[in-house]
Amino acid sequence: MTELSPAAQAVLDAWDAKLDPMVTCLTHDPEREALAAALYAIADQTINVQWSVEMWELHQEIYAIATELENQP
Repeated sequence: MTELSPAAQAVLDAWDAKLDPMVTCLTHDPEREALAAALYAIADQTINVQWSVEMWELHQEIYAIATELENQP
């Protein structure tokens, strides 16, 4: 299997970190939290690619979605 790009690896690592068995037993909704973590990583990658006002706005929109998912009971 080919190595992932750093951006893809960051998203996968964020997802995996939240789905770790030790974390899963302590969280309310691990899948939702893992999705939020992956979205945060995606948002951070948009800034790493090319900084512009549009990319910053996209970054903020993705963060807002992730925060909403993370904070749902």
